[in-house]
Amino acid sequence: MNHSLKFEPELLRRYDKAGPRYTSYPTAVQFHQGFGEQEYRAWAARSNDGNRAPPLSLYVHLPFCDTVCYYCACNKVVTKDHSRAAPYLQRLFREIAFQGALFDRSRRVDQLHWGGGTPTFISPAEMRALMTSLGEHFSLRSDDGGEYSIEIDPRTAGEPTIRMLRELGFNRISLGVQDFDPVVQKAVNRVQSEQETVAVLDAARQHGFRSVNIDLIYGLPHQSRESFARTLDRVIAAGPERLSVFNYAHLPELFKPQRRIKAEDLPSAAEKLDILQLTIEKLGTAGYVYIGMDHFARPDDELAIAQRNGTLYRNFQGYSTHADCDLVGLGVSAIGKIGGSYSQNVRTLDEYHSAIDADRLPVMRGIELSNDDVLRREVITRLICHFELDVDTISERFAIRFSDYFAQELAELQSMQNDGLLAVDPHSIRVLPSGKLLIRNICMVFDRYLRARKEQRFSKVI
Repeated sequence: MNHSLKFEPELLRRYDKAGPRYTSYPTAVQFHQGFGEQEYRAWAARSNDGNRAPPLSLYVHLPFCDTVCYYCACNKVVTKDHSRAAPYLQRLFREIAFQGALFDRSRRVDQLHWGGGTPTFISPAEMRALMTSLGEHFSLRSDDGGEYSIEIDPRTAGEPTIRMLRELGFNRISLGVQDFDPVVQKAVNRVQSEQETVAVLDAARQHGFRSVNIDLIYGLPHQSRESFARTLDRVIAAGPERLSVFNYAHLPELFKPQRRIKAEDLPSAAEKLDILQLTIEKLGTAGYVYIGMDHFARPDDELAIAQRNGTLYRNFQGYSTHADCDLVGLGVSAIGKIGGSYSQNVRTLDEYHSAIDADRLPVMRGIELSNDDVLRREVITRLICHFELDVDTISERFAIRFSDYFAQELAELQSMQNDGLLAVDPHSIRVLPSGKLLIRNICMVFDRYLRARKEQRFSKVI
């Protein structure tokens, strides 16, 4: 696969509009309350269909943080009182039992992810109890062959914690860093030393973790091309296998913590483009390849290998090497994908506790996919993961004539082709180096829900 990128500032400015990140299609905006527990149970039962039942992926949401990062848009509970986790975990264990009873135990868990919040907010004993509960109700792998990952705040996890997590079966970690510059850290209320981060990364290597990801954010207050260059140099020196470099979306009207960030302290749009260009250049020189949608990896990392092999997938945790799993969401606000459906749990602790105490699954909304949804999801997934679409394969698989079914979309792609973003012929759509940073724009052409939507609440693509 050709991993090359071409940075064209004028094109990026022209196409920089709001749009989905396509961790699902249809996106969560389309979820509705007509889909609830009854519908979820029906899809779970249907998914156990004999030899065709796919393996499982489990997402566990642990919403607690002891400090608030002002840029954060996650569903979280900020508290210094660590005892607040106990009542939540009691209900989470019960939901795990409810969910485990819905799925055949022959279905192996190939993917597991603990996210937050800060998963390491809970105590070591609580982490062990949580993994024990998952193992009692689902068939966790014991051969270290799955993708078992956890999000880490380096300020809350030392070497003993990393050692214990490896003993529990985790083989990948993701470290939140965002920026090493002390002025930026203070402005976003995330003061974290380079030494803390590197110590966790070194401990992960010492204890045999297969992959370490570091999260960075560009567009934060007081950032500049020069300051972010220093952060990149220090991260590259640490040598993580993967990097996620996200664009900060300043939406204080939607996310209350962001109201503490002054708009006048944010870098200009031109400066953000300069930072993005610098990031691409530095990571490319350091040997990282661009996976897509803010993600970079070393060529020998499993993400890069999956992309080359055509098996890369995208879900609510980002890019994944396991495309064939049903995803079970566990905990407050968690999202799942079972068969031809998506679902989401209730968003608040009170709602979650009430549902579990009433012996109900806490599903609050979801959607059942139509045949058109499934077709468009496949088109979008192939483009966003592999930057190429085999038109003949899609036509055969879905029994359509692609040029007729997507006549309007192909006409709209013409202007993008004229701008050098992609190449379209009767047999394929190929995203060119100039179009890879604008893959969201290309995918949006195939999103039929966007055509009818008058209000958009998405982040900018750049």
